Amino acid sequence: MAKKRPQTKAGKQQLTDGEIPVVGAREPCPCGSGRRYKACHGRAAAQAVAELVQRPFQGLAGECDWVALRELVPAATVELTLKGGLPEGVPSVTLATVLPMAWPALRRDDGSVLLALQNDTSSGDLSRDLADTLQRALEAEPGSPVAARRVPAEGPRLQDVLDADAPFAPVVHPGFEFWVPDAENATAEVSASLERANDAAIPTVLLSGVDAAYWCETPEKNHLRWVMPHPEEQLLDALARLHAAGASSLGEGTRLVGSFRAHGLMVPVWDLPSAMGAEECEKPAAAFAERLATALASDTPLTAEERRARGGLTNRQVTLS
Repeated sequence: MAKKRPQTKAGKQQLTDGEIPVVGAREPCPCGSGRRYKACHGRAAAQAVAELVQRPFQGLAGECDWVALRELVPAATVELTLKGGLPEGVPSVTLATVLPMAWPALRRDDGSVLLALQNDTSSGDLSRDLADTLQRALEAEPGSPVAARRVPAEGPRLQDVLDADAPFAPVVHPGFEFWVPDAENATAEVSASLERANDAAIPTVLLSGVDAAYWCETPEKNHLRWVMPHPEEQLLDALARLHAAGASSLGEGTRLVGSFRAHGLMVPVWDLPSAMGAEECEKPAAAFAERLATALASDTPLTAEERRARGGLTNRQVTLS
C-alpha cells in the first residue's frame, strides 16, 4: 500500500481566530498551524476563561437591573442606546432575557436587533462577550440569527459600545410573545415553542417605587428579589442591624431569608405570603429602603446580637455567578 503523504501546512486552509472551533487539548489545532490545540489557540481560550470579571456590568446605567435580567427575570426587554447612534438600516437595538433556540442575537427582517442576555458565554468577561455578539448582529443580514463564538481577548466591552448616559428601563413581560412581531399569526411550530416557554416562566413584576426589586410568584409562596448596588460587607452589616432590631421584614408574614450573590452584587431575598402581590409590596419596600439607608449610614461597631444576625445572613448566601 502506498503511504499517505502528510498534509502540509501550506495545503490546509487557514482560519481566522473567530472561526476556530474548540477541540480536544491534544488534538491538532484547527487553525492549521500543525501544533496541538493546547499549545496554540487553546492557550488563549484557557486564559480568557480563567480571567473572570467579577462585575461585568459595572459602569453601565442600570447595573442592578442588568444583573436581575441576567439571573432572575424570565421574560423582559430593554431598548439600548448605542454610542454615536444606530447604524444605517438598524431601526432599534433591544436587549432580551432570552431568544428562541437559545440564539445569542437575532437580526430581524426589518433590520432591528435583539440581543440575548442569558446565554452561556465563552470567556470570563460577560460584557466583552455581549459586545462582540452585538457588533456581529449589527452587521448580520436581516432575517438571520447570530451564532455563538469564542470572543477575541482584545475586543470592546458593552461599556465601550453603549451610551452610559442613556436610561436603562426594563419592561417585564408575562410571556415571550416579543419574540415574534405577530404572535397571533405565527406558525404552529413557533406557537408551540412560545407555549412551552410561557409555561416555564415564573410570573415576575418590577416594583415601581424602588430600584431593581422584582416580585415573583411560585406555587407555594411569593418572593421579592432585590438587587442592591452597595458593597457587600457594608450591606451585610446594615442588614444585620435591621435583622437584629426586628426591622428586616416587609410586613406581617414576610421574612428576609437570605441573599444571592451575582456578578459582584448582593440580592437580598424575602419570602412573602401567597396573597401578597406586587402592588402590596410597594409601600413596605419603600419603607424598608428608608430603614436600610439609615443602617448603611451607621459606622458604630456591631453588637453581639448583630454579629450573630450577620453570621446567619452570611450562611444563607447563595452564589449564582
